[in-house]
Amino acid sequence: MSGTPEHHHPPRYDNHIAGAAVPPRSGRWDTVNDPSTGRAAYLAPRSDAADVDEAVRAATSAFGHWRWQPPARRAAALLALADAVAGQTTALAEAEAAMTGKSARLVAADEIAPAVDHLRFFAGAARLALAPAAGEYEAGLTSLVRREPVGVSAQILPWNFPLLTAVWKLAPALAAGNCVVLKPAPSTPVTALRLAELAGAHLPPGVVNVVCGDAETGRLLAVHPDVAMVSLTGSTRAGREVAAAAGDRLKRIHLELGGNAPVVVLADADLTEAVNAVATSGFGNAGQDCVAAARVIVAAERHDEFVAALVKRAESLRVGPPGDDCDLGPLHNAAQLDRLTSLLSALTPGARIHTGGRRIGETGYFFEPTVVSGVRQHDRLVQEETFGPVVTVQPFDDLETALDLANGVEQGLAASVWTRDHGTAMELVRRLEFGCVWINTHLRFASEMPHGGFGVSGHGKELSIYALDEYSRIKHAMTVSGAPR
Repeated sequence: MSGTPEHHHPPRYDNHIAGAAVPPRSGRWDTVNDPSTGRAAYLAPRSDAADVDEAVRAATSAFGHWRWQPPARRAAALLALADAVAGQTTALAEAEAAMTGKSARLVAADEIAPAVDHLRFFAGAARLALAPAAGEYEAGLTSLVRREPVGVSAQILPWNFPLLTAVWKLAPALAAGNCVVLKPAPSTPVTALRLAELAGAHLPPGVVNVVCGDAETGRLLAVHPDVAMVSLTGSTRAGREVAAAAGDRLKRIHLELGGNAPVVVLADADLTEAVNAVATSGFGNAGQDCVAAARVIVAAERHDEFVAALVKRAESLRVGPPGDDCDLGPLHNAAQLDRLTSLLSALTPGARIHTGGRRIGETGYFFEPTVVSGVRQHDRLVQEETFGPVVTVQPFDDLETALDLANGVEQGLAASVWTRDHGTAMELVRRLEFGCVWINTHLRFASEMPHGGFGVSGHGKELSIYALDEYSRIKHAMTVSGAPR
C-alpha cells in the first residue's frame, strides 16, 4: 500500500454494519493499489476494536431473530440473493477485475456463475437438515437429534477469489441459521461490501456485516467473546495465527489453507489433455490459486515430451491487464513478486528454467508463465506454495517414487492423477494424502461435493452438505416414552 497520488482522489469505501454503510471509528482508511498499474485504486477502512465490536453486536442482535426462522424462509432469502448476484454479474465482475487484475470476462464465467449456483444449492440444503431418525434406541426412551446454528461466525477472506470465497462461507452459514461478520482481505474489499448490500435487500439488518482491515482486524474478530466460530481461507501462517487467537476460548475453527498440488502423470496418460489442464490450472489467475497445478510428477519416459509441450503452451499465453483479452493478469502485489523471485533464485544446481522466470515490464506486477525442471524434493520451490505462475516438473521411475514425491510436502489440499488405467487411478486415490483427488482433470468443483484439505492445508469442508455441518451444532434430546419392558 502507498500514499494517494497528489492529484488523484480514489473512491472511498465504508464498512457495512447492521444494513448501513458505517465509516471506521478511527477515521483511518488505507490506500489500495491496482495490481496492473501499481497506482492507487481506492480507499478501504482500517477497522479497529470499536468497529469489530459494533459489527459483532449487530450480528449478535440479529441472531436472536434469524436463528428461529424456518428453513423455507432462509432458503427464500438465499434464492433471492442468488438472483440479485446474477443480475449484477457485469458490475461485480468489473469490480473484481479492478481489484485483482483479472479478466472481467473470466471472472463472470468462472467465479460469479459458480457463486450463484452455490447460493442456490445451499438454499436447498437449508431445507434438508439430515439427522438420524427419531426412535427408541434404548427401551422406553425416545431420542431425536436437533441441528442448531452455532451463532455469530467471523469469516476471514483471501484476496485471490474475494467474492467466490465470500459466498463459499456465507451461504452455508446463513442456511444453517447463523449471522456473519465478513472480513475481506485488505486489498480486495469491494465485492464483499457489494455482496452485503445485495444481501441487505433480502435479509434482516445485522445478519450479514462486513468490516474491512488488516491482520489485526482479523485477530480482533477471532478473540471477540461473542464470536462463536472463525472461518478462514488464507495461508498456513495466517491459519496458525487465527487458531492461536481463537484457541484461548476454544472457539470452533474452520481453516481452508494453502496448497501445493501434485499432478501425477503416468506413462499411459493422454499427454495433450494433461498438458492443457496443467497450463490452464497452473498458470490461470497467475497461479494464485490454492489448488493450482504446481508440481508435475511425470513418468520418466514421458518427461522430456511433457516439458516441451508445457513450455510451448506457456509461451503461447498472453499476459496483460484486465482490459485486454489476456489469458492471465498480474501477481497481486509487490510482496508476491518479491517472494516468487526469491523462490526462483534459491534453486539448487541442476534445476533449469525452461521458459519464464522474469517480471514483465516495470508497471504492475506481471510475471512470465514459468516451467522449471531438475528440481530436488527439498527445494523451496517444491516444498512451499509458490502462489504464482510457476510449474515444476519431476520424473519418476515407479509408482512408489511417484507417491513419495507427491506426498512429500506438508500441504494436503488437492492433487490430480492422469492415466487410462482405472485400477491404478483408484490405487493412487487411496494413497494420496490430499483432501481432493481429480482423475484426468484438475481444478473442477461442484456445489454438491466437499472441498477441504489435510495437514497444514487445514480442516473442515467448504461446499456440499458437509459445509452445513461446519456451521451447525448437534444436540441429542432424549425423553421417557413409556414404561420400560
